[in-house]
Amino acid sequence: MNLASWLGRAARAYPSAPAIAKGDTVVADYRTFGECAARIAAALASLGLGRGDRVGIAAKNCVEYLHMLYGIWWGGYAAVPINAKLHGAEIGWILDNSGTRVLFADSSCANAVSEHMPNRLERVIEIGSREYQALTASEAVPLTRQAPDDLAWLFYTSGTTGRPKGAMLTHRNLVAASFGYLTDVDPCVAGNGLLHAAPMSHGSGIYIMGTVAQLGVNIVPDSGGFEPDEIFGLFNIQPRTSMFAAPTMIKRLVDHGADTPRDVRTIMWGGAPMHVADTIRALDRFGPVFAQIFGQGESPMTGTVLSKADIANRDHPRWREKLATAGIANTAVDVRIGGPTDETLPHGEVGEILIRGDAVMPGYWQNPEATFAALKGGWLHTGDVGSMDEDGYVSLKDRSKDVIISGGSNIYPREVEEVLLRHEGVREVSVIGRADAEWGEIVVAYVAGDESSATPQALDALCLESIARFKRPKHYVFVEALPKNNYGKILKTKLRETDSQNPE
Repeated sequence: MNLASWLGRAARAYPSAPAIAKGDTVVADYRTFGECAARIAAALASLGLGRGDRVGIAAKNCVEYLHMLYGIWWGGYAAVPINAKLHGAEIGWILDNSGTRVLFADSSCANAVSEHMPNRLERVIEIGSREYQALTASEAVPLTRQAPDDLAWLFYTSGTTGRPKGAMLTHRNLVAASFGYLTDVDPCVAGNGLLHAAPMSHGSGIYIMGTVAQLGVNIVPDSGGFEPDEIFGLFNIQPRTSMFAAPTMIKRLVDHGADTPRDVRTIMWGGAPMHVADTIRALDRFGPVFAQIFGQGESPMTGTVLSKADIANRDHPRWREKLATAGIANTAVDVRIGGPTDETLPHGEVGEILIRGDAVMPGYWQNPEATFAALKGGWLHTGDVGSMDEDGYVSLKDRSKDVIISGGSNIYPREVEEVLLRHEGVREVSVIGRADAEWGEIVVAYVAGDESSATPQALDALCLESIARFKRPKHYVFVEALPKNNYGKILKTKLRETDSQNPE
């Protein structure tokens, strides 16, 4: 099935139902939304695209994002949503690796990628331009039928070994993830809102489909992002509105001085755990509206869930203990804890978290080696370490990968290290995460080399030439040498221990 068929169904059966809001104003009903998608599909066909071709979106959250995403699916193409905060070189690499032929971009992203466009990219269409307006005035075309296992969304994620990998998410994957969301995380009915304060290219975007299936209203803030004043106001305008947020966003809402919104449906968090004390503060401020999810791009937002009922149930004898977990398996998947040979470990023992189900990707784009490693034995190997208690609640113990999660965004150390090593004054470097009350973690670089030339200012400038600003180290620690084992491998564990004892 084609994910866009849910939009087609709504446009036919409930054409006047509100579908999209910009700030506090409904700007499209389902008839209009469906027509916009069908026109964009026609425009892409007129450019010579064929079924399954990749179409990129690099933009901050905007109303057009919804039109473009569904237009891509309506025409039988695959979407490549790209984080708008990335550096132009990073966007260019993703476009090249995915073989994207057409890119929709806002003016900022279009400018950023202009010097890094791959040869295979045939066209960059700036959102809101005359070209965009002309293309979206095309005559609508019928919905293209798709097989469940056709590619729908190429989600670029990363490990600690270098370049991003494209997790292939099919229509089947996203249907399963949507059902899991609506069943376990955030049930909704017609007219309920979903507020997109987090990027639609990632977590918030994964929840668009379930909202469309239930005739909900996708709400795009006027700012295109997260501004607490604006968020509080929008919660009070659209009844029963939900929002996906990183823990740092929730902390900012809790600390905000505005009156507490009256009718919030659900605030889901993911991307990083939240401290128990912070969760209790949020409950005290907003009431029983919070749910936690654990997942990753390879099983989009679909791994475990700590439900609103679990988080709010203060009478449970193990309430605080449950608040410290990532919850139980989402109904769309199976979850278990695997040992060194992938055997299922007994309750309480620590191992790798493994996930299996229709929400799990079939593999990485043009990367069979990484696919084999990730999906050994038919289970997604998350690289995250945890344990499961006798009731099925999963506790995250650590990450076997060295991913740094700052403000809900993943930062991959080797990517930063490779940039820093370009400086002639840097002999060796290791990047780690340091615990931070506001951001969860911040990026810290341990550098061995010539401190007189490899100054923090020089290294900052080097980073800003190649990677997104949010990946830049917040602190540089200069050392004579980095700790290593007998094989010469840098011991990040030792660095983290040292850093925790002597933070700057």
